[in-house]
Formats: sequence, structure tokens, C-alpha cells
Amino acid sequence: MKRRDFLEKSLPAGLLLPGLVGGLSFKAIGAESPLSPLFLPTTETDHVLVIIQLNGGNDGLNTVIPLQNFSNYVNARPNIYVPENKVLKLGTAGKAGLHPALSGLHRLYNEGMLQVVQSVGYPTPNFSHFRATDIWMSASESNQVVNSGWAGRYLNYEYPNFPNGYPNTSMRDPLAIQIGSTTSLTLQGPAVSMGMSISNPNSFYNLVNGVQDPAPATPAGKELTYIRTVSQQTQQYATVIKDAATAVPQQVTYPTGNSLADQLKIVARLIKGGLRTRVYMVNFGGFDTHAAQVNATDTATGTHANLLQRVSEAITAFQDDLKFLGVDERVVGMTFSEFGRRIKSNASTGTDHGAAAPLFVFGKNVTGGVTGDTPSFGPSVNVNDNLPFQYDFRSIYATLLNNWLCVDSRDLNQIMLKNFQTLPLVNAGACKKAVNLSGENLISNYPNPFQGNTVITFKTNGGHTLVQIMDTTGRVLVNLTDREYPAGTYTLNFSGGTLPAGVYYARLQNLSVQQVRTMVKVK
Repeated sequence: MKRRDFLEKSLPAGLLLPGLVGGLSFKAIGAESPLSPLFLPTTETDHVLVIIQLNGGNDGLNTVIPLQNFSNYVNARPNIYVPENKVLKLGTAGKAGLHPALSGLHRLYNEGMLQVVQSVGYPTPNFSHFRATDIWMSASESNQVVNSGWAGRYLNYEYPNFPNGYPNTSMRDPLAIQIGSTTSLTLQGPAVSMGMSISNPNSFYNLVNGVQDPAPATPAGKELTYIRTVSQQTQQYATVIKDAATAVPQQVTYPTGNSLADQLKIVARLIKGGLRTRVYMVNFGGFDTHAAQVNATDTATGTHANLLQRVSEAITAFQDDLKFLGVDERVVGMTFSEFGRRIKSNASTGTDHGAAAPLFVFGKNVTGGVTGDTPSFGPSVNVNDNLPFQYDFRSIYATLLNNWLCVDSRDLNQIMLKNFQTLPLVNAGACKKAVNLSGENLISNYPNPFQGNTVITFKTNGGHTLVQIMDTTGRVLVNLTDREYPAGTYTLNFSGGTLPAGVYYARLQNLSVQQVRTMVKVK
């Protein structure tokens, strides 16, 4: 096939070829349009969200150690627990602390730039890496398949005609950028991907320096070289990325031999360089620690500690760089992993796939502190026991969309597919701050322990209120109520006669507030 015929048959009308520019692969986008005023974003904001994916399922209990429940933690993890004297305590209360490898994040916490959100998960958790990742990226229910991502739906809300008419005078820059070989489901819109991918840091620097990866010396290689040349001449995003990068001649020193740091260094450079890109996504793997998670002679060291240290050093270098570059007011970041690990360690000095786990939100405009109670479990747990989730992960997304990226509350349901609470994670000066209610006991049951029936009493300050019953594996057994309430105190009957004896949890969610309380079913 002739080159001209190949290109004509391969390129959809009005779209540019998804090309390789010096090894830099990215999604196709449309050309400049005289109708560009029609493509203005819905929301005017210069805020940026950086998403860090920790691939593999990070062990939350050895990341944020439950000092308030330390003896039971030791009982559950006799071969991998982190010694109490090595834990970096969070705040004066000392209810929880960070793994000693997270000294950089501990510094950010002390400076009020790190928020720890405890026990983040969702009803009926899935323990498959692939499916669980899809759930987190799409923000779907675990029994629902959604082919778009939560950030992609947000960007489609902001730029509803993309890719037609882009780039244009109003938005010349990529809507989202992911450092990685492909653009993930997170950035997938209802019809097209809303982001582009920089395949790796080397490709980025090849682009900036005008270096093109050599093509293989084959007929196919010649075609590849030709396609790259055409793409490099016509791909408008390549130009704006290069211009942004070359506008930043100096950055702080990042740790070497740290792939996450390499990615975040590029993100900081592009933000400072003037890109109006709203969402960046990076990833760092290796967290599937079924075996040899720790060194037997020193459980504060080992594979997991090394991973956490790289994460901590990368994030703190990134935050220091943002400050050095004068753009730290504009950036908030968050971490996530597809699931946590079981409460109980295994015989291979590791941990198996679990449910809820903490995540971090960081940045100058973050409300520092700890959201949620220290995970609580008894002195005896079995190999299947999981932490009950306190916060639905989609509440984190909803909060960042609403209070950081400034999405109108009325549009959140469409983007997030249903109603989720917002939390006090970012400062009031951003868009608006979620209202935090008092820390009083808002949900209880009587009798407790109970045999057959028990009465759930809960207090709501009005608005959307959800009451759920969960078991120790983290599954939601029943939603007792899920609707709007006037402010007041209410009761619900729960019939647990068919349930086996054991520990259960009652969970209340009311706007920005949640509480989880333990219930005991006896024979």
C-alpha cells in the first residue's frame, strides 16, 4: 500500500493520527475551529488535580498504623507488625501513625499539607486486581460495568464537544495527561478518551530535545518513520507541551532511581510551564505483597517499606518543587490503590487481598489532619476478615470535583452516577468547604449484643442520609435507609435473626459526616 493511501484510509475525518513523536504516544484530537467560543469550559478554574495510582493493592494497616488498637494489630500481624517505637505519630492524640519509611509525608502532615482518610472502600468489595481497578477508575458499583471513567466524565462535562474543535484559542492544551503507555479508564469519557499519554519519562525528554527514537531497519520501520514525521509536523499538542517544558529551566532535585519521582517531575514542569491541563495521572507499582513484605529481622524494613519510601520521597520532592516554582497554590494530589490487604497477615510474611484502606490527599490547599476513626477490630480475627469501609472512595472524588475543581453540586450526580457525600478535605478558599458536623455519637443500636432484632438509632443534621449494615468481610448486607431527611433523631428496626453470630457494623453517612459502630449478634 502506498504511504498516501495508507494515511488516507487510516485517518478518520477531522482527526489527527494517534502518533509517535520521538517515542511519545498520545491520543488524537481535532483541529482549530472558528467556532471556538462554543467550546469554552463550563467552569473557570486554574486548579489542577494529580492522581497517583499505587498498583497492586497497598497494605493500609502497615501504612497508617492503628496505634489506638495496637495490641490487636500485633495479635493479627505477629510476623509483620511495625514496632510501636518506630511509628511516626500523627498529631498529639497519637491514635494513628505513619510507617517509618514515610518520613517525608510525616513532614507534610506536620506542615498541614497532608490529609489521611481512613478506611476508604465501597460496598461488596472485589478482590480481583483488574476488576477492582476498573471499579475505582470508573466509580461504578461493584456489580455494574461502566465504560467511562470518573475523571473522563468530568472532563466531558467541562468540554462537551471534545475532540471536535480542539485545540482552539480557548483551550490549546491537553485536557488530561497520563504518564504511561496507555491512557487509563479513569480518563475515558462517554465517547472518547479525554486524555493523552506520555509513554515514559524518556519519551518526554526526547520530545523536548527534538530526539526521535530510531525505527527498526525494516519496511515497516520506514513506514513508522514516515508516520512519526507526519505526526510531528501536524500534532499541535506536541508543540504546546514542548513550549511548556522549555519554559522551565530549573527545578529542585528529585530522588534518583525513583520512577514515581521521574513522573511527578514532568508534571510539575508542565504545570509551571503554563499548560491549562486540569488532570494529571501517574502510577507506581509493586504493592501486591503476598510474600516477603518485610524483612524478618526488622519488620520496619523490606519490600513494602522500600515502596512506601519511594512514594514519600517522590511526593515530598514534588511538593517542594511546586513551592519552588510558585504554583503550589494551584495543585492538589491524591493517592489510590485498587484495594487494601486483609487484617491478618499470612505465613509468608505477607498480606492477601483485602478491602478498605487509607488514602492520602496532599497539597498546600488541603485541610491537614486525619479524617475517620482509627480502624478497630478485636483480639482475634480470621484470615477472611476485612476492615469495614468508613468512606466510600467516590466521596473523595465527589469532594475533589466539587470543592477543588469547582463543579456545581447540581452536576455531581451526573458525573458520579449517584449522590455521594462531600468531605472537609480542602480549604475554604478553594471553591467551598464541606461542613464538618460535631464528633458526637450519631448512630447506635439497642440491645447490643442482640439475638434477633435490634433498634438502630441515628441522628441526622438533615439532607441525604444513608444507614448500612456490614459484615466483617467488608460487604454491605443491607441499606436500611437511603434518602433525604429533615434534621432530627430517627430509629430503624433491623432484623438479624438469620445472620450467624458474630461482629457486624452499622454505618451512618450524612452529607460530610460518617460513623461506623460495632454491633454483636449472639446466639
